Amino acid sequence: MPRPRPRLAPLLLLPLALTLAACAGTSSANSTGGLGGDRTDGKGDLTLNVGDQKGGSEAVLRAAGQLDDLPYKIKWSTFTSGPPLLEAVNAKAVDIGAVGNTPPVFAAGAGSKITIVAASHGTAHGEAIVVPKDSGLRRTADLKGRSVAVAQGSSAHYQLTASLKKAGLTLKDVHVKYLQPADALAAFSGGKVDAWAVWDPYTSQVLRGGKGRVLTDGEGVVNGLSFQVAAPGALADKKKAAAVGDYLKRLRTAQAWVYKHPEKWAKVWARDTGLPYEVALDSVKRTHGTRVPVAVDRHVIDSEQRIVDTFAALKLLPRRVDFADFTDTRFNGSLPPSTTAPRTYKES
Repeated sequence: MPRPRPRLAPLLLLPLALTLAACAGTSSANSTGGLGGDRTDGKGDLTLNVGDQKGGSEAVLRAAGQLDDLPYKIKWSTFTSGPPLLEAVNAKAVDIGAVGNTPPVFAAGAGSKITIVAASHGTAHGEAIVVPKDSGLRRTADLKGRSVAVAQGSSAHYQLTASLKKAGLTLKDVHVKYLQPADALAAFSGGKVDAWAVWDPYTSQVLRGGKGRVLTDGEGVVNGLSFQVAAPGALADKKKAAAVGDYLKRLRTAQAWVYKHPEKWAKVWARDTGLPYEVALDSVKRTHGTRVPVAVDRHVIDSEQRIVDTFAALKLLPRRVDFADFTDTRFNGSLPPSTTAPRTYKES
């Protein structure tokens, strides 16, 4: 009789469950996945509607003091994850919001009206395929015939696909279980799946709990990009476009603050999400604190095009699109090329 898989420590499950509830899930029939509790900062006649996720842009801007003296209003709406946030952008309910590298690909493939206006780059160590600590799986090729949980359309979905390809496998060689993080956590901790393709802070949570280990991560496999995505209608409005430009500058300043103050940001992030401080700090050092703004350049576009082509070939996109058609480079300014972005966490 096989030995039961170890479960994650109960004390760690509760805060992670709170974060999962905030970051996972899909939109309902009558909403775009917003969590409610809209808040407003700033003053003036112009309002910029910003989509956010728990512990996201609002939290980092506030921690870095970048919401002081706003010459326009920001109305914040919190969403469960990237896909429903992009649904809101497409529906003109949100002017701009932050997502990972894969949701824009699926949104573009579905014909959504979205425009990439800014990019950031970091390491991909937090994009990982994790297995139970006592698992006999030692390399990616060992996943053949095994079950793997992953959120469909997420950055982890592409990381799983690319990692399998590097090992000479395809998605058809494994039993893919499309599960949102909350359900994937339950399946992983209960021994219902052999592996979990996931991202930070969930990777850090599993590792800090001592019950899982990384089988492989996304470094050298995925592009480590995240994006700010705007509604074309907002960009066509001269005043809103100016506010978008100012907002992006404030985000870049805030990210520089995180880069220099990882411990302070981890405390804020832990408080905002319910994560234990140690897990938040691990995630900051592994993933979030490594991010730097980069230009939306040809390298970024070509990198995303490879994701488009991968999912189109797998028939997971309704159509192949030219990713360049969904980008706007006017906000690049003097940002460095994406190829010069640092690859590792810089100790403060």
